[in-house]
Amino acid sequence: MLRTRAKYQLGQIVRHKKHPFRGVVFDVDAVFSNTDEWYEAIPEESRPSKDQPFYHLLAENDQSYYVAYVSEQNLLPDITGEPIEHPDIEDMFGEMEDGIYPIQAQLN
Repeated sequence: MLRTRAKYQLGQIVRHKKHPFRGVVFDVDAVFSNTDEWYEAIPEESRPSKDQPFYHLLAENDQSYYVAYVSEQNLLPDITGEPIEHPDIEDMFGEMEDGIYPIQAQLN
């Protein structure tokens, strides 16, 4: 039986190791749970292992806001202390406290 433990928690702000975006964790899959088409679209040399946690993020970069699905190996904690401006933050979370957004909505 595979056992995985998520390194990041719901409401935590993280950033991508390779791409210029940050986001707030709003859900975690213990292992890869997206489509094969999504996975195959990643260049083979960059494709992460499926047997690790994958995070759903309310993400932002300098140009837009979006939802991202990112493997744990490609994330780092964000230590800037800056809030995330994603417009859906207020639907799920309260005001940021000590770098974490507390969960406000019931999530599945």
